[in-house]
Amino acid sequence: MQWLFYGQSELPVAVQTWELPAGGFEGMHSHAEPGRPLEEIYVVTEGTGEMTVEDETYSVGVGDAVLARVGTRHDLRNTGEGPLKVMVIWGEPRPADYSNLGSAKGARMARADASPPPTAGKHPL
Repeated sequence: MQWLFYGQSELPVAVQTWELPAGGFEGMHSHAEPGRPLEEIYVVTEGTGEMTVEDETYSVGVGDAVLARVGTRHDLRNTGEGPLKVMVIWGEPRPADYSNLGSAKGARMARADASPPPTAGKHPL
């Protein structure tokens, strides 16, 4: 595990890169401790694996992202033969309004033109 910009960034999130060996796993867990609720985003940068969020299991590969909301049980497993590398962004959820940023407007318009996204936690980049 490597922390990116630990002690330097003032963003209210932690950004880490993880590498799980073949057969490695994070372990089923959740983040719902009183006063310390955490939400996590996992972005696969290399390899293949499975991500379980509550009762749903997703096959994940390069470019896939999975959201583990506060209190959801989740686990990441490396199902490939090589390392599984992920970027993990986590922190306490806080409302933020990015709707006036150009990229947010573009994303909203692109989603309106596309079919509805899956209702589950996995989202391709």
